[in-house]
Amino acid sequence: MPAEDDTMAEIKLIVYATDFSEGAARAAALAHTLARAHGARLHLLHVITELGDKHRRSIPASVMEAFVQEVKNQAIKDMHDFAGRFFADLADKLDSDVVIGSGAEEILAQAERLGADLILMGTHGRRGVEKLLVGSTTERVIRKSAIPVLTVPERG
Repeated sequence: MPAEDDTMAEIKLIVYATDFSEGAARAAALAHTLARAHGARLHLLHVITELGDKHRRSIPASVMEAFVQEVKNQAIKDMHDFAGRFFADLADKLDSDVVIGSGAEEILAQAERLGADLILMGTHGRRGVEKLLVGSTTERVIRKSAIPVLTVPERG
């Protein structure tokens, strides 16, 4: 094992992108462990991705605004519950955001805005046609990120 020196990267802020799924538990556990081990701040991020402009065109603006606000309010409640379930003991080093947009772009933008040292996210393990049709947010984050990205598979 190499000797520890000044060239080792220091992790002060971790952005953990989550979808609150049951599969997110493994990634949450690792995010918790890393934050505690490094004394790092942990920023939880949830991106609401299904409300893009293409869905808004045929819906009256007032109806869409009310719907978007309701979806965001529910996601904020889900974030609060998720944080309490997995990160209650890190409350003094924990922040969170719920944003609407494109998954990969929002994760990268938030990590840059916050000056994160690491992005941590789970993977769903999509393969074949499903991956081609749905794409992979994780893959796009890995490809475009200027900082390390740690991925955690849904199943071990």
